Order: sequence, then C-alpha cells, then structure tokens
Amino acid sequence: MYHSMKIAGLDRNLPLCPLNEKLQIGAFVIFGDAELTVACAEELLKKAPEFDYIITAEAKGIPLAHEMSRQSGKKYFVARKKPKLYMTGVFDVVVNSITTEGEQHLYLDTAEADEMKGKKVIIIDDVISTGESLKAVQKLVAEAQANLVGNMAILAEGDAADRDDIIYLERLPLFDAEGNVI
Repeated sequence: MYHSMKIAGLDRNLPLCPLNEKLQIGAFVIFGDAELTVACAEELLKKAPEFDYIITAEAKGIPLAHEMSRQSGKKYFVARKKPKLYMTGVFDVVVNSITTEGEQHLYLDTAEADEMKGKKVIIIDDVISTGESLKAVQKLVAEAQANLVGNMAILAEGDAADRDDIIYLERLPLFDAEGNVI
C-alpha cells in the first residue's frame, strides 16, 4: 500500500509501514531523491525566517540541510548520534523517536555551539511527527545559547500539522491498519 502525494510540486508514492496493529505511517525517505531534495529546499527557503545557521539531526535531515545551505550560502551543523574524535567537547541530549527503537542521544560539538552562540538558527528535518527529535535539537540550540527562529520540515505528520511553531510544506496523515487516512 502507498500514499500518493504532491511534495514541492513533485508527485511521490510513500509506502505505508505499520507502527503497530492499528497504526501505519507513510514512509518518507529523502535519501537518493536529489530532485525532491532540491525542490523542497527551495520551497522551505521561501518560507524561512531570517537566519544565520541551519541545524539538523543526523541522519535523514542532512541532505535537506546541505541543499538549503548550498542554496542560501548559510552554514549548517549536524547534531550527531555519537560523539566524534574531532569534537572538542560535546553537549548531549536524549531523544526517543517513533521511527527508531530505543533511547538515542544527540551530540553537538562545543566548537560549533560557540559559533552559533547569539546567532539566529533554524532547525531542519524531513518529517516532524511526535516532535521528540525536534525537542532534542531545540535543547542543543538552547545550550549553545543560539536564538532559535524557526522549526522547519518537509512534512508534518499527524497532530504535528496542527502546531503553530512548525513551518512545513505538506501535511502527512496517519493511516489505520487498512491504509485509510485517520
């Protein structure tokens, strides 16, 4: 089963994936879809508030953040899933995402945090659903003492589409076990 939708002017079919016996989600994977990545970045930048930097959580937001950076000329940062040897120090927050099993952590290099301090930052993601990943990145931005000016995503899933603190391109519904929109 698929959910067909238009995203940034492009038609895409999202496979439905069960979360449990009663609920399915439309799987949106931007990896490898350069045409969609470029189009979504362009459309999000039209809606973006004035900003100095972009930040995203590792991993699916990276191609989007990269393309938005390329188009805008603004630098982007990645909140990493594990600390890296090159990091001069780290901030660490916990995240529980519906698409990844178990507790995860996100890390931000203190050198990157120093660069963001006092600057206008937008958070970018592919899909915002429960908002757990978003909350974790927001905590990192706050710890860096940066000014969060926007939360942006290609898709807002379920109740996230009703939030007034998210800028997004399209609403992604949730589906019951038979594939009906709920």
